[in-house]
Amino acid sequence: MLKADVAVIGAGAAGLSLAHRLNGHGGPAPSVVLIDPPPGPLRPAPRTWCFWESGHGRFDAAVRSRWSHLRVRPPAGHAIEADITPLRYKMIRSDDFESLVGQDLAHSSNVRRLEATVDTVEEAPSGPRVLLTRADGSGDALEARWVFDSRPPGSLPAARTTMLQHFRGWFVRTSRPAFDHTTAELMDFRTPQPAEGLSFGYVLPTGPREALVEYTEFSPCVLTGSGYEAALRHYTTDVLALGDLEILATETGLIPMTDAAVPQRVGASVFRIGAAGGATRPSTGYTFAGLQRQTRAVAAALRQGRDPVPPAAHSSRARAMDAVLLRALDTGRVDGPDLFCRLFTRVPPSRLLRFLDGRTSLLEDLSVGRHAPVGPMLRTAAELPRLPRRPFP
Repeated sequence: MLKADVAVIGAGAAGLSLAHRLNGHGGPAPSVVLIDPPPGPLRPAPRTWCFWESGHGRFDAAVRSRWSHLRVRPPAGHAIEADITPLRYKMIRSDDFESLVGQDLAHSSNVRRLEATVDTVEEAPSGPRVLLTRADGSGDALEARWVFDSRPPGSLPAARTTMLQHFRGWFVRTSRPAFDHTTAELMDFRTPQPAEGLSFGYVLPTGPREALVEYTEFSPCVLTGSGYEAALRHYTTDVLALGDLEILATETGLIPMTDAAVPQRVGASVFRIGAAGGATRPSTGYTFAGLQRQTRAVAAALRQGRDPVPPAAHSSRARAMDAVLLRALDTGRVDGPDLFCRLFTRVPPSRLLRFLDGRTSLLEDLSVGRHAPVGPMLRTAAELPRLPRRPFP
């Protein structure tokens, strides 16, 4: 029987971030066991995380690229250029992040890494117990004072609205200089729009000939593999006119965007963190910044001997606004490309990004909201309290 003060399940962005923040670094710290499944289907594929922040960041050593200039393209007409200074839009690859945090934990005096598959977490009189299977097939158990679980839940909570943000990206190298590596294309709406929801291209250039190019949809259903391939071929060939290119790697993702109430506490001393604990912003799909706020608060509470309930990564006001937006998009009351282009045209870029990150005041929220279609938004807000919450199919 293993014992620790803290068990962290899953070594993705949330689990690694919490373990990193709990690393002793010479001061008093709880004993931590970080549990990661053996190589195989339970480990997520390499992925890319993006976020915006000002100044030096905690994980800057893992940042692959950063941009102070963003571009949004409407379906037709001139591009919208945005200087987001003092913010920077940063890109981290999961391999780089895992390497950086892994080096920090390699010589830790209080954080131990364990390769095992978690079978279940049960409540016992002495506290939570994590039942697991080691890589060699043997069973074991870990008793901990606190358990933080970052694994994806088996199903989504009931919600009034659930849309899916799903995408496929190619890391490409072109035969000629084809990218402005000083600018990230945040939303390019020159893609064919689906019957429900919206779609856009997304381009993160890392050099004149290299970039991550993605096709993204907000819609009720995912595409087939051939559907994503066709959409990316159309976008790279017909829209971006990249010419001959080499596909270096592929990335696929699926992010539920929902107004469901996601519980952080699931037992007396068992909590969910990261996307599993509501760190994803429902209106954008961004998660990395939210889980950093969450794990920072948890680590501070543990060090100070307080009840370490993960805080909501986004305020109740932000979640209420997201619920209205999701419903308005899902019903087709607002035109997604028109709405986002209008906001980027009329709202100062740094304020809009802080708004999208839930870091604006009530007055700032109102100043952003007045540029949205007021009638459809008010109609949607009025009907939300009467809508039932239903499980996602």
